[in-house]
Amino acid sequence: MQDISTWTASRYLQPLREGGSLPAIVDTDGGGRFVVKFRGAGQGARVLVAELIVGLLAGELGFPIPELAIIEVPPQFGRSEPDPEIQELLQRSHGVNVGMRYLDGAFNFDAYAAGALIDDQLASDLVWFDALVTNPDRTHRNPNLLVWERRPWLIDHGAALYAHYDWKTVDEARTKTPFPLIKQHVLLRRATDLEGADERLSAALTDEVIAAALARVPDALLMDPVSGADFGTADEARERYARWFRTRLEAPRAFAAEAVRARDTAQAEPPRRIQARR
Repeated sequence: MQDISTWTASRYLQPLREGGSLPAIVDTDGGGRFVVKFRGAGQGARVLVAELIVGLLAGELGFPIPELAIIEVPPQFGRSEPDPEIQELLQRSHGVNVGMRYLDGAFNFDAYAAGALIDDQLASDLVWFDALVTNPDRTHRNPNLLVWERRPWLIDHGAALYAHYDWKTVDEARTKTPFPLIKQHVLLRRATDLEGADERLSAALTDEVIAAALARVPDALLMDPVSGADFGTADEARERYARWFRTRLEAPRAFAAEAVRARDTAQAEPPRRIQARR
């Protein structure tokens, strides 16, 4: 599994004002440029936890995903930033944050312009995976796929794993529920082998693989004063995530069956052209 490097933020370059988390392109001390999500944004540290867990599991399954890193924001970082909203965000984000390697020159995926770069197996695998991790952000209008060096790259998984916003209500039945929003997936019609993806990927996501991903999530994020209130220790938090994955991956998998139904329905309908977000 990918090791996670740690770099110190050295220069705030450019905010990316799409979405509510106000990520930014940031230079680091020796590590190069990353797109950084800050723990002080409105959604809090759980977004960063989801970025790491989902990104690491995606990489382990062979999906193309930019390098992940821990970005330390020192107290002096951003003091010269003239925008008061950004300066306040950075002040709330001292310490551990999460970055994804900046892909210079990448552009947003459009299924009609760049659909040939994704074959049906990758489409099937990605639909299955997004249904597993309950990721709502892979739609035509917001595909969260970049094209770089003629390859698609997965980005922005902060909205996934929404169960972790209310662990107290997430019992076994809720964990196993399907994911109806998969019907909006940008690659759903191309997911011709969801059945094969279900067999292969569920077998690949062993307890050991999941534990290795969770071990790379810093204690500081799992035990954030707001986000970590449900647990006494970071290891308790890791075990809760691991139990969620184990339960969700138990056969029969309702989320996989729901994805198959949604695909069959989508393929029976005439395609409608919807422009991707610019």
